[in-house]
Amino acid sequence: MYLRAKSVWRGAPVRRRSRRNQESDAPGGRPFGHGRDPRALGEVLTVMANDMGWSVELEQARLLEEWPEFAGEATAEHTTVVGISNGVLQVQCDSTTWATELRRLRAEMLTRLLKDYPDAEVRDLRFLAPGAPSWRHGPRTVKGRGPRDTYG
Repeated sequence: MYLRAKSVWRGAPVRRRSRRNQESDAPGGRPFGHGRDPRALGEVLTVMANDMGWSVELEQARLLEEWPEFAGEATAEHTTVVGISNGVLQVQCDSTTWATELRRLRAEMLTRLLKDYPDAEVRDLRFLAPGAPSWRHGPRTVKGRGPRDTYG
């Protein structure tokens, strides 16, 4: 089942082998053969995540989960991690002051992040300040004066 899931994830079809070849080649083919010892669940999941190519996503998820410990409780109270896109960790700050202060500490935080989470593939940090309200509703916009001409 695992090999089938792995092949579906990678996009390569799996061909079934004959039962005779499968018993002699598989690590668990003989009752007391090589590879029949039980393994820890964590070890099995680590091997499976590496085989399926999920290690980057799992490391990024760990970073998002551990943001309060990484940034510190005081900083985490005033920030929210928006997500990671194209190797950039985006953090929404609740005030312009916090965004400015964290931009000053960006190099130090990025160095720590690269050291603590090397497999997350985060190349940059971006601290977003709260912006003005947007009048856009949806992906399409029309050029022009905008909402100014609706107030009389």
